[in-house]
Amino acid sequence: MGRELYVNKALLPLLVISTLGLSACSTVSGWFADDEELEIRTLKPINAEFTPTTLWDTELGDGISHYFSRLKPAVGYDMVFAANRQGKVAAFNKETGKEIWHKDYAVYNNEGFTSSITNLWSSGASAKIAGGLAVAYETLFFGTENGDVTALDVHTGEEKWTVTIKGEVLAAPAIDEGVVVINTGSGTMFGLDAESGDEIWSYESDVPPLSLRGIAAPVAANGGAIVGTASGKLAVNILGTGQTAWEQPIGSATGATELDRIVDIDSKPLIAGGVIYVISFDGSLASVELRSGRTIWKREYKSYRRLTQAGNSLFVVDSDSNVYALDARNGIEKWSQSALKKRLLTAAEPIGDYLVAGDKWGFLHFFDQAEGKIVARVDVGGDDEDESIYSAPVVDGNILYTQTRDGKLVAIQVP
Repeated sequence: MGRELYVNKALLPLLVISTLGLSACSTVSGWFADDEELEIRTLKPINAEFTPTTLWDTELGDGISHYFSRLKPAVGYDMVFAANRQGKVAAFNKETGKEIWHKDYAVYNNEGFTSSITNLWSSGASAKIAGGLAVAYETLFFGTENGDVTALDVHTGEEKWTVTIKGEVLAAPAIDEGVVVINTGSGTMFGLDAESGDEIWSYESDVPPLSLRGIAAPVAANGGAIVGTASGKLAVNILGTGQTAWEQPIGSATGATELDRIVDIDSKPLIAGGVIYVISFDGSLASVELRSGRTIWKREYKSYRRLTQAGNSLFVVDSDSNVYALDARNGIEKWSQSALKKRLLTAAEPIGDYLVAGDKWGFLHFFDQAEGKIVARVDVGGDDEDESIYSAPVVDGNILYTQTRDGKLVAIQVP
């Protein structure tokens, strides 16, 4: 699946037994794994319609290594902001890639030495930055797996505030109307004051015994905080108070085992024209009216990646890395593209007349929005899993910014 799972500790003995039972099967199937991976890894030739241009690249240190993460760049105020899991947070000139400032949030145990000497010989303990970055009000916001939420001045990197909340921050914050919305792995969503970090409200949702490692990023818009939950619900809360306006079940838990019953909404809801588009891991894609929670239409697509939209087209990358275009008004499928199946594609981001998605081996693939054919590609990671593109690129005009697993930040221009 390309996803990790949260497990209730009470289920661990059963999980160990199940894992032992599967190990014999995996030994047999492992004989053929190399050939299967080679087939997936081999890209078929394309008739390239253009050549993407790399404008600049820079290193962020160790990146995210093998850990699950949704870290990705954020763009604002003529800068690109990026971070690595270890604790480096930096701002770069978006045109040249020149570093403007950086902060180090790794934890150092000085043991009697000055921090400068300690830092020289040690990279410190990881700050576990994982949730992604968000920019608003001339402030950069981010969270960590330790539950720390921090606000920095975008121009200087000076810290405005840091607070600790209960739960891992595994998704980017959302900001509107002076409220910073943070969703956590514990099932609790917080509304914090953007100026001070003070807690304004909290909203709790149910977390099943078994769920995906990761949570849906919230959206703050139209006076509401909109989020998908691990129990398969879409919820809208009043942004200023946290009061629940409505909840709508999207996925339904069916099946004999907890694994079969996973219904997480694990991606950021998409809002356009008074409609919310949301997808769950169990295979439910829905169009929901923002004001009332009424379901307009529902289709069967299974994904944990974010939906995107351009015009009347809704773009879906499913859990097997098939790419689809649907009519956003009625859910009717326009085209599908399966040439990159099982390459662990990111979400497909619109850029001009194209879509772009990254993959497990560090390639960016460009699709024609109208027909779905692959029209260009560029190798950012050297065909290496350590340099895979694990989170969707960030698009700013005709330039996109993307991070690789080993910490490379790249700016690429599309003609």
